[in-house]
Amino acid sequence: MQPLCQTDDLNLEASIASARPQLVEFLSHRPDWLLTTSQRFLPEVTLSGLDGITDHKEKVSVLLDRLEKAGPATWKQFVQYLCMECDLPLDLEILLMSCAGEGNLSQKQEACVSVRASSCVPKGFDRRRHSSSSMSDKDAKQQRLDSAERYRHLLVNSVCQRYGSRRAAGPTQGQMQPPTFNQAFVNLVIRQSKASRLKERTDKPREDVALTPETEECVDTAVKVSDLFDSVVRSGTTKVIFLFGKPGTGKTMLMHRIYQKWAEGVLPQFLLAFLFEFRQLNLLKRKLTLKELLFDLFLQPEDSPDAVFQQLLENAQRTLIIFDGLDEFADNMDVSSSAKGCPALPSCMSISELFADLCHGNLLPGCTVLVTSRPKRLPDFLLNTVDLLAEIWGFDHEKVEEYVSHYFHQHSFKEQVIAHLKNNTKLLSMCLIPALCYVVCICLEYLFLKHQMSVELPQTMTQFYIKMLLIFINKQQGEHAGSEETQLNCNKKAILGLCDLALKGLEDKKLVFYVGDIPEHVKEFASLHGLLTVFEVKTSGSPPEAGYAFVHLSLQEFFAALCLMISKRVDKNYLKKKFSLKSKWTSKNEAKTEFMESFHIFLSGLSSKECRTFLMLLAEQDEAWVQDKQDAILQSLKRLAATHLTGPKVIELCHCTFETQDLEVAQHIGSLLNFKYEFKKFRLMPLDMSALVFVINSGQDLTYLDFAGCPMDVDCLEVLAHCKNVAHLSFRSRRCGDDFAAALSRSLREMGSLKKLELTGGIITAKGLSNLVQASSHCLQLEEINLQDNRIRDLEVKRVMDVFARMEKLKKIDLSYNSLSLNVVLALAKEVVACRSATELHVRKDTVIIHFSGQSGKVSRSLDLRWEENKEHVTQTRHLKLCLHGRSLCPQHAEEIVAILQSCPRLSEVDLSGNKLGDEGCSWLLKSLPWISISKQLDLSQNHLSVDGICSLLKSVNTCQKIMEAEVSLWHKTAILRFTGDSESASPHPRRELVFSTGDPEDGEENQTASASKKIRLTDSHFQVSNLEKLYAVLKECSSISELDLSNNALGDKGLWQLFQFLPNLKMLHSLKLNGNQISLNSVFSLARSLFTLEHIKTMNLSLGHPQVVHITFWERTRGRSTSRSRRSFLAHPKPVASGQCFRLRDCTMGPEDVTRLCQVLAECTQLTEIDLSGNSLCDKCIERLLTFLPYLSHLKLLSIRKNNFSPCCTVLLVDSINLCERIRRVEVRSSENAFLHFGTSIESEETSCRLTDCAIGPGQIDELCRVLEQHGWLAEVDLSRNQLGDEGLRCLLDRLHQAPVTCSLNLSHNRISQDGVLDLINVFATSGNIIEVQVSLCSKATLIIKLTSRDDPRKILRLTECNFQPEHLEKLCFVLEKCSSLTEYISSKNNMTVQTAETLLHLLKRNLGPLKISIEEPWVCKESVTSLLGLAVQAYGNITEITICKDKTLFQLCIGFPPCLKKVEAVVSRLNLYELEVKCACFYERVREKCAQLQELRWSHVELHGDEAEMLVNILLPLPELKKFGLTSSSIMPTGIDYLITGLQKCQAIEELNLGHMRLSDATIPKLVLGLREMPSLKRLLLNHNSIGNEGCSSLAETLRKMHYLEEINLSHNKIGDRGLINIAAVLLEMPNLKRINLSGNNPSPVGGEKLVEALACCKRVEELLLSRNVFGDKTAVKLALCLPQMSDLKILHLQDNNIGPAGGTELARALVGCQLLEEISLSENCLGEGGIHALSEGLPCFEHLRKIDLKLCGITDDASRLLSHGFRQCPSMEEIILSWNTLGDRGAQELASALPRMEKLKMLDLEKNLIGACGATKLAEELAKCPEIQFIRLWNNLVPKGLAENLTSQDSRLCFSLY
Repeated sequence: MQPLCQTDDLNLEASIASARPQLVEFLSHRPDWLLTTSQRFLPEVTLSGLDGITDHKEKVSVLLDRLEKAGPATWKQFVQYLCMECDLPLDLEILLMSCAGEGNLSQKQEACVSVRASSCVPKGFDRRRHSSSSMSDKDAKQQRLDSAERYRHLLVNSVCQRYGSRRAAGPTQGQMQPPTFNQAFVNLVIRQSKASRLKERTDKPREDVALTPETEECVDTAVKVSDLFDSVVRSGTTKVIFLFGKPGTGKTMLMHRIYQKWAEGVLPQFLLAFLFEFRQLNLLKRKLTLKELLFDLFLQPEDSPDAVFQQLLENAQRTLIIFDGLDEFADNMDVSSSAKGCPALPSCMSISELFADLCHGNLLPGCTVLVTSRPKRLPDFLLNTVDLLAEIWGFDHEKVEEYVSHYFHQHSFKEQVIAHLKNNTKLLSMCLIPALCYVVCICLEYLFLKHQMSVELPQTMTQFYIKMLLIFINKQQGEHAGSEETQLNCNKKAILGLCDLALKGLEDKKLVFYVGDIPEHVKEFASLHGLLTVFEVKTSGSPPEAGYAFVHLSLQEFFAALCLMISKRVDKNYLKKKFSLKSKWTSKNEAKTEFMESFHIFLSGLSSKECRTFLMLLAEQDEAWVQDKQDAILQSLKRLAATHLTGPKVIELCHCTFETQDLEVAQHIGSLLNFKYEFKKFRLMPLDMSALVFVINSGQDLTYLDFAGCPMDVDCLEVLAHCKNVAHLSFRSRRCGDDFAAALSRSLREMGSLKKLELTGGIITAKGLSNLVQASSHCLQLEEINLQDNRIRDLEVKRVMDVFARMEKLKKIDLSYNSLSLNVVLALAKEVVACRSATELHVRKDTVIIHFSGQSGKVSRSLDLRWEENKEHVTQTRHLKLCLHGRSLCPQHAEEIVAILQSCPRLSEVDLSGNKLGDEGCSWLLKSLPWISISKQLDLSQNHLSVDGICSLLKSVNTCQKIMEAEVSLWHKTAILRFTGDSESASPHPRRELVFSTGDPEDGEENQTASASKKIRLTDSHFQVSNLEKLYAVLKECSSISELDLSNNALGDKGLWQLFQFLPNLKMLHSLKLNGNQISLNSVFSLARSLFTLEHIKTMNLSLGHPQVVHITFWERTRGRSTSRSRRSFLAHPKPVASGQCFRLRDCTMGPEDVTRLCQVLAECTQLTEIDLSGNSLCDKCIERLLTFLPYLSHLKLLSIRKNNFSPCCTVLLVDSINLCERIRRVEVRSSENAFLHFGTSIESEETSCRLTDCAIGPGQIDELCRVLEQHGWLAEVDLSRNQLGDEGLRCLLDRLHQAPVTCSLNLSHNRISQDGVLDLINVFATSGNIIEVQVSLCSKATLIIKLTSRDDPRKILRLTECNFQPEHLEKLCFVLEKCSSLTEYISSKNNMTVQTAETLLHLLKRNLGPLKISIEEPWVCKESVTSLLGLAVQAYGNITEITICKDKTLFQLCIGFPPCLKKVEAVVSRLNLYELEVKCACFYERVREKCAQLQELRWSHVELHGDEAEMLVNILLPLPELKKFGLTSSSIMPTGIDYLITGLQKCQAIEELNLGHMRLSDATIPKLVLGLREMPSLKRLLLNHNSIGNEGCSSLAETLRKMHYLEEINLSHNKIGDRGLINIAAVLLEMPNLKRINLSGNNPSPVGGEKLVEALACCKRVEELLLSRNVFGDKTAVKLALCLPQMSDLKILHLQDNNIGPAGGTELARALVGCQLLEEISLSENCLGEGGIHALSEGLPCFEHLRKIDLKLCGITDDASRLLSHGFRQCPSMEEIILSWNTLGDRGAQELASALPRMEKLKMLDLEKNLIGACGATKLAEELAKCPEIQFIRLWNNLVPKGLAENLTSQDSRLCFSLY
């Protein structure tokens, strides 16, 4: 035996080198001792040169170098001396002794020394004394070394013996023998990952970590087995190496191979090695110590186990422990103990605890732990402890060939087999998995030996396993083997037993079986055919036993799946439960299915048609029985595809689908995967790709494949080439280099459906791009190629662009983030310009994207042949965008850029921003603009321009007629030119046209005027005074400017004055902005004066706040044309096309003198129509000065002063303006802050009103206010709401009003009026002749409105609501009202009025002549019976003509006629059978009959009529001769029901209106109702809404309606009428000439019924109201209705809400509405009218002179439609209400509507709820609302207006409503 650390390839130098780092570290703590010792071994060498070395380690290293160079003998003596004198670490001492040739310790005796607890205990470094005791320590150490060496030899011999003759359990001589272990093993492909990346994912869900244990960077490096251990840096801590791999990739085989190689001395760094398999560790039920784990379960030392274990602890860094199959461990990993620190060595722990503590370094610190697992489950603690992570990929093509060569080395047909595999891609993909490769080899060997290669090979893994089983059986039978059916029948019992064993093992988490677990016949069969392997199983404390396991876990899963399919005990439900992949993937308890990685795949494979015969033979069942089970699996697969699946789950699902080989299932599953497959950061094998391709190809839809960070080899790409249905293919990975690109290029040619290719984030260079480009030339269907973030630095631009130009459908190439040089970019620009299919080159720093037209086709080829011929055609169709941003372009590049731009016949946009062209480069470019064709814009921003550069740019506006706009800012470094975009484009060499001068200077001016208007925005540049002259000189020449913006340039007063000197030259100017230019108040006066000097000014907005605002707009000016054709026929001076000027000055502090000066200037402006002086803090004196100038502003229409605090006196002063200026029509002051004065066009054109709301006006101001009003004559309306009048102020006002014969509406709401004040008012009301109406409410609304008249008016109305009257108040109220003999209407609501008070009031209220209406709304109304309420009614003094009882509204209402008429009504008595009535009620009934003898209207709602009340209704009230209107709604009649009422209706011969809505009338009731209707010849209105009338009821009703010629209204809305009923009604309409109102909303017809109805409506020419909402009629009905509408000339109201009308029907309907010019109300809400419908409606709106209301809620109205609608609304003179809620109107739409508001003089409400209106739109609405005093409110709830702004706007004008209620 060689020394411990010497192997065949380990010489002395290598040994010294391996020990050197540890030795230097040890000796660096005692350099002096080493220096002294070295002088003993190096006497002739001087060591004086070492004095200059201060670093101890460096000095030790130098000394060791000299000792080594002295020769082997010197080094050996030094090492021996070192080991004897120093107490070295055991591993270092062994290594040094081995290097010195003294490592053979096999014959020495065991040393009896105490065991140390841990190798981490510090060791001393004392010099040993030469004595007998030191010799004893030395002997003890030697004995320990001898024990360790003997155990190591024992371990090595055991391993060599084990692997030297490894066989399957119990083979016989006749059985096929696989190659021996040494011969069969082929190195696997292993890829190293970064463990740190694994640790980063510890916060991810457990499932994600298990399924994707590597990221994009994790499998970068291919490694050898030896590299796994060498790559781990030794630091004295435990090293954990984790290897994972998919099933069958050879993990277990590799672990045994590593263990064997260790025994052979290949891994000298490890003294001891142990191999454990988790499937065997599962058998341990008790806890163990570490010593028991290593010795009892593995190999027991022959002697001195304690000494061996102690030496093992001290030498832990040279110990390797292998744990194979972590995924096969049955228990959960318990890491609780590992967190508590180092446990005591003798402690007993579970296997999971031992494993965790070994990995954490708590046990055997410094050892190396090697773990393998499937990529399924990783304990959390392991994620944080792994030092090296690697994946076992299995085989590549080279390894497959090597393995097959080994397997068939004894066969003559070896080369034929290899060739066969190479030619079969699918088979070769399977062989990349070693376990499957073995199965394939078995099958191929059998077929070649039998000469049956013509037989079709299995297609799936399941079929191969079945074939392998049959071959095993066949081989055993040899020459006497019969058919497959015979073989299965002979071995059926054993196979079934093996299946049961496999399934039970998986269910019990058992992978190792004892002899007692396996029936004898099963054991013999499985051992005979190599299906089970036998081995020795050790459990601590018991003798070894024989253990059996399936040769591979996948084989156990196969037999378990087979068991489910053939067992009679398993039904479909149990099978579906077992197959639930969903539970497998999403279950929190992973232990439930943790041993079933391939189980579901085998189940899927067994459900294929090809396996049906095999299953029938084993199950002994017919085909239907087997197919039933197979269908259950297939259905489960289909259901699974409907769930949300991650990438790994999709792949597993594809595997299952592939195993079925069922195209229908594959197509169904593919269709449910949303046509997009995303795979992120997990390993893909060719077999995975084959399954995926199978599913995709089985479908008919194109898909998107996205691989992000997924490791895959080029074999996957070969498989992918067969995928025909991929439209979008994406790879994102740093692994993708040139080789990958080359392999992908070969596959692309076969992917005929591919439209988009993404290959990003890789390391592809120009070489790889070349391959891709060449391949792309054959993929003419490609539309997009994305090569972002690669390493394509150099580019063969011309060749690449030539290829791309030939790709007819190509639209986009992305070369971003490839570090392309500037020269390459410029070359690319040249080629793009030359490429006729390119439409855009977008270069923005690292972004490089080329866009193509993608529509070249035959046109491109024809252009290739006849380029010159079709040149004109090309220049007209070519539109190219060119962006070269941020590429450091300098002035020297300008000439090259100009050449590029001039070579392009048509450019749409050019972006050269972010470069360094400077003034010089930009000037060169600007001079060339006339020869460059750009249709949209040129961006030269961020190019280091100065003022001179800006001047050059502005000059180009004059020199280049195509420039439409210039946007420049020195501060923001902006420089953009925008062009006209006209169809004519400049050619590279434009023809210069000769211009003949007429000698008239006006001709030149006219030419300029005729040119297109231009815009210049020169902002944020802060020019110096010296620079202004240059700029103004340039601007002066730009006479065609329409918009000029010079904001934020610090012009000051002087600069502003200079600008206005040449402003008259800018004759086309429409807008001038001078914001933020630091002007003073003097400039304000100068600007105001320009309103007079420049009459074409339209608006002037000024603000001296922060920021300053100066915005002036101008009227458009046109030139008149005479009949002469001469060009001089234009008028010499422009005239404004409109008149009127608006002056706004805000945020400017002014005193009285300033106001006087301003008003003097404004008084000269004869066209001034609006003045806004908001936010200027004007004092009372300033207001007084301002008001004195009003008479001189003859054209003024509106004066606004907002955000200005007004005192109460100032408010009265504003009111007094009506006496100063007779044109004032309305004075409005709100919240003491906002004042508006509206002017009329003439003195007597309109009434005058005054609104002073929330202005703190109290009793002290009443006299002065009344004086002002009396001086003018009381106004038509005075609103003093929300002030502080109180009862005192009210009395003062009443005293003045009582004496004034005026017609006025006075609003005193919210003025703190009490009940006493109300009674005072009522007293005045009762005695005054000019007060005709009083409305009072003391609740939260606090309403108080008084209406007066100076004319004779018979009305006298008192409305009292929630006044909280107490008994004394009610008593006084009754006393006052008793004196009011002219009262016509009294309405009392919730005033605490009791029944007794009501009775008293009814008895007291009288009038001389005429009707009196009394309404009482109190809670007791709903509690009193009908009889009691009628008893109350008869207390009234007079004849009752109307009784209304609405219990839902707690309303009791009477109408009484005066004087009372008490005549007898004998006719009525004769019809009553009074004898049948109860005697006690006879008097009451008689009283009712007498008081109601003239009853005309009877309306009851929500009442319950019991026996007597129903009888009274039917027998007394209904037969009354004057009764014309009867309504009973939402009520019940008990116990007789509705039938009793209907019988009574037959007595109502004079009835004209019948309302039975909400009475639950059904089809069965209608025939009885019809009998009553026949007795009503005068019926005009029939209301049967909200019942349950269906088709049958309509049929009965129709026959009666046919004879009711006087009927004017029919309401059948909200019933259950279908097509048949509607058709019957439609037929009747033809015979009802007087019908005016039809309501059929909310029924159940289809478009068929709707069309029939519409046809009938064509004959109803007198219909005024047509309500057909919520019937879902659709477009066809709408189109038919459109044909009928022109004939319905009397139509006033049309409701078609929610009728499923689309753009087609909406357009036709809107056009037809023009024929109904009397329309007053239109509702088309909740219909998607489309742009065409809205457009047609907008065009027709001017025709509706009478239109009052339009409802377009939820009609999909956008900003684009708002302009047309607003224009139409302006021309509707009667419009009162507009509903546009729940649309998509934004700020632009709101601004359009706001502009239209002042023109709609009668508008009261605008509903814009639930739109997209923001701050700008709301602000504009508020501004325009100030001009519209008639508008009551604008609803803006749930828009995008900020809360603070909404509150601010509401405070300014409460009519803006932002709340829901």
